Amino acid sequence: MSGLPRLEPVGREQGAPSALVLVLHGGRAHSRESGDRKRLTYRRMLPFARALSRSGPGVYMLRYRYRGWNAPAKDALRDAQWALSELAERFPGVPVVLVGHSMGGRAALGAAASSNVVAVCALAPWLDASDPVVQLDGRTVLIAHGDRERWTDPGESYRYAVRAKERGVAVCRFDVPGAGHFMLTRVADWHALTRRFVLGVLDIEPVDPVIANALHQPTPSGLRAVLHGAHT
Repeated sequence: MSGLPRLEPVGREQGAPSALVLVLHGGRAHSRESGDRKRLTYRRMLPFARALSRSGPGVYMLRYRYRGWNAPAKDALRDAQWALSELAERFPGVPVVLVGHSMGGRAALGAAASSNVVAVCALAPWLDASDPVVQLDGRTVLIAHGDRERWTDPGESYRYAVRAKERGVAVCRFDVPGAGHFMLTRVADWHALTRRFVLGVLDIEPVDPVIANALHQPTPSGLRAVLHGAHT
């Protein structure tokens, strides 16, 4: 496990980026297997990272120490916090958006308290009632979940979003009809939603009107927004 956790630049590594994206891939509930191997969970998020790197921000993917979350240790969360501290040291004052899938979505939401984090994009996040929301104060949050999900619970991500909304967090949540956990169906829509959210909150592109509308809608409409194919 030498050298883990590790930040891996995606695309051209920038010496002085104006904005950063940290991408967190999925994993397992319990596993002490080394995170050194680039499994499918890692490769699944590479296209997201590459697309974002071509759009302006500096992009990094995190290699975890272990494959699993491993409660109560929450290893992926600890690694995400380390990565954010590392980015803050390398690039003082540069805003970071966290993008995570499944276990990585849980880690991204949990690590949002870091002072350099401005927003979180959680795709099919694995959540339960124990996950806090206080760390989301002052951040902008997007959650998306397919309605054919079999690995994580869309109901939990909805209830999580409700708790965040009740605190006054700027949060929206999208249902992705026809899509499952691994984002293989409607892949272009997953990518477009992520890209437009990230670039909008970083002021690289204008804020997407579909996302802006969902952020301003009250519960439940803003947390049960439907991602239509036209969003591609």
